[in-house]
Amino acid sequence: MSQMGIGPNGNPAGAPEGPSLRIQILGQYVKDLSFENPGAPASMTARPQIDLGVDLQARRLDAERFEVELKLRVSAKAEDKSLFLLELAYGGLFMIQNAPEEILQQILLIDGPHLLFPFARRIVADAVRDGGMPPLMIEPIDFASLYRARMAESQPARAGQPQA
Repeated sequence: MSQMGIGPNGNPAGAPEGPSLRIQILGQYVKDLSFENPGAPASMTARPQIDLGVDLQARRLDAERFEVELKLRVSAKAEDKSLFLLELAYGGLFMIQNAPEEILQQILLIDGPHLLFPFARRIVADAVRDGGMPPLMIEPIDFASLYRARMAESQPARAGQPQA
């Protein structure tokens, strides 16, 4: 696994010299939170099969401000019965300065969710606990692998398009 090194000016190694890259979280917020608990009270003693889905979205608000949205979907079943379903859309408002355009998407879809994840994880754990079950501690997510998989999926679509 390769990692980007940081050059002497604080920018990624190989990035042009100039002002330092700056990433700042301006705010974090729950955009949407849903918890359905149709299996209660039986779900309180069942050993569930957990299914986790992750989705990421990022959008530019202006020249330096971006919103990153981390969506988590957790479903739990036991013996083909739904125990609970949790959906969380957790957002972060980021200020990113002096980022080369070619690495901006990586910053938004790897570094942004990496910074938001611990807070979203706590919300999931608390909601599941408040639903009457032991807190669900989601394992850390490798956002770099998710990014690479997403880019690999989009490559075949780009391959058929003419280059400008």
